[in-house]
Formats: sequence, C-alpha cells, structure tokens
Amino acid sequence: MSERVGEDIDEIEEAKAPLIEHLIELRMRLIRSFIALIIAFGVCYFFADEIYAFLTRPWIAALGDNAENRRMIATAPQEIFFTYLKISFWAATFVSFPFIANQIWKFIAPGLYKNEKQAFLPFLIASPVLFFLGGAMVYYVVMPLAMKFFLSFETAGGTGMLAIAIEPKVNEYLSLVMKLIFAFGLCFELPVVLSLMARVGLVSAEGLRKKRKYAIVIVFLVAAFLTPPDLISQIGLAIPVLLLYEISILSASMIEKKRAEREAEEEA
Repeated sequence: MSERVGEDIDEIEEAKAPLIEHLIELRMRLIRSFIALIIAFGVCYFFADEIYAFLTRPWIAALGDNAENRRMIATAPQEIFFTYLKISFWAATFVSFPFIANQIWKFIAPGLYKNEKQAFLPFLIASPVLFFLGGAMVYYVVMPLAMKFFLSFETAGGTGMLAIAIEPKVNEYLSLVMKLIFAFGLCFELPVVLSLMARVGLVSAEGLRKKRKYAIVIVFLVAAFLTPPDLISQIGLAIPVLLLYEISILSASMIEKKRAEREAEEEA
C-alpha cells in the first residue's frame, strides 16, 4: 500500500514539473512582450508630434485650402499631455504587435503537431495584414469622406443667425480616429475568425450561406454602433465587411474540400 502511495506521489511530482516549466516560459514571454511595449511607448512618445500630425491629416485634407486658418482646441491644461500619452500607447501597441504575436507563437508552437503548425501559421500572418488593411481604409478613405460630411454642416451666419464653425477638441478628434481604426481593423479579422471556426467544424460554408441575410443585418447594426452617426462611415465599414463575409464563405468551402479529400485518402 505504501509503495502504491509513493508511486502516486512520484506521478504527481512529474506532472508538476512540466507545468512549472510552462509557467516559467509564459512569464518570460509576457515579460519580453511588456518590455517591448514599454520601449515602443518611449519611442512613440518621443515622436508624439509626428504621430499627431499623421492622425490629423484626414481632417486637414477635408478642410482643403482653409486648413491654415483653422485650429483644434484643448479645454483643459492637462488635455494635450494625456492625449499624447494615449496616442503614444496606441501607436506603441501597433508597433510592438508583431513582436508580441511572435512571442505568443513561440509559446504555443512547441505544443502543436507539424500539420497543426502549417494550418495555424497562415492565420497568424493574415491577422495583422487584415488589421492594417482595415486601418488604412479608415485613414485614406472613410475619414476624409466623413470629415467632409461633418464640415458640410458649417454655416457662415447672417441676419438673425449665428455662424457655426467646427473646432474639434484634440482628444475627441484623436479618440474618434483611433476608435475607427480599431473598429475597422477588428472587423477585417472576420475571414480569419470564420475560417478558424470552419477548420474546427463550428461553422460550415452552407450554414454561412443560409445565414447571409442575418449577417447583413448584424453587420449594419455593428457598423452603426462602432462608427460615428453618419451614413458614410457606416456604409464604409459595412460594405467591406460583407465582402469579407463572402470571402469567408469561399475560405470555408476550400477548407471543407481539403478535409474531405484528406478523409478520402485516409479511408483508401
């Protein structure tokens, strides 16, 4: 009996050892990711003026020739400082994301089989690419159109009517830009999410086709929630996401076809 208890204790101790090793490695990966984020934050804060100038270009482009006579305002002494901290952290997250993703991959890759690595790696590469594509669409297409739409509500004033001039607050404008970039980038991850779900069997191409009408409604509701209350931003988000939904259906079909071929080969 005592020998049996001793064997059980040894098995428990052997199981603890790999767990401790995994926790130590996880801590190391987290520390490296945190250090990378802090270093990127310091660099981005040093270039905060340039980042601010970059993020305000859509507004300047919408103003056109009148940009030199326009301004942004701050209504609190600390507003600009905290705004610079915010955009520095936001930019640092973008800059350090590839390194952080690499640390995540190095942590989970040893526990995957070779075929699982080959299946997962394309999605790991596609995720940041699609996110940056979504952010680029906001910056170069949606924001200039949305800003022009908002500027159309300005009035010169006249008899019995006060002029209306838009002078956005610095933190509110930059929060809007960062929110839109994050929202578009997140929504552009739809093909990756649905393809992964199709790979594990949670969704199918046929099921996605049947639920297309519900997807259209949900996409427009999400676009209305994530974007400013104007049709340009909402349609600018909804249309690309619906196109990505169709791409997800094609991706799911290809995954199912390859799975069927593999199963046929195994049966043969």
